[in-house]
Amino acid sequence: QGKYTFADGLEYKDKKWHYCDGYDRRFYTEICSGLKPAGISHLTNLDPPRKIPEGCYDCGDGFYNPETRIIVDYKLRFLRNADDEEHEWIVQTCRRAWDETTEHKLKP
Repeated sequence: QGKYTFADGLEYKDKKWHYCDGYDRRFYTEICSGLKPAGISHLTNLDPPRKIPEGCYDCGDGFYNPETRIIVDYKLRFLRNADDEEHEWIVQTCRRAWDETTEHKLKP
């Protein structure tokens, strides 16, 4: 019983929960304040987004260094070591400090 409100003001509902359901991909701040014009859209719910330390990922509750496999909070204090499953999820899913370019390969 009770309710849970996230730090940004979003209130969790166990029934009819539509936030982040796959159909509406807006961040909560975009739901409340509207979308920005094309080219300057949000990368995260924070605007501007956190600066990620070089070589690391933003994994939601802190930064992850794949070399050391350590997750630190946003004040750089130790949180935990990542196991193999969490490591794979972070490197496949989370925002990283660097950009990667990909090439479109034409079919022969």
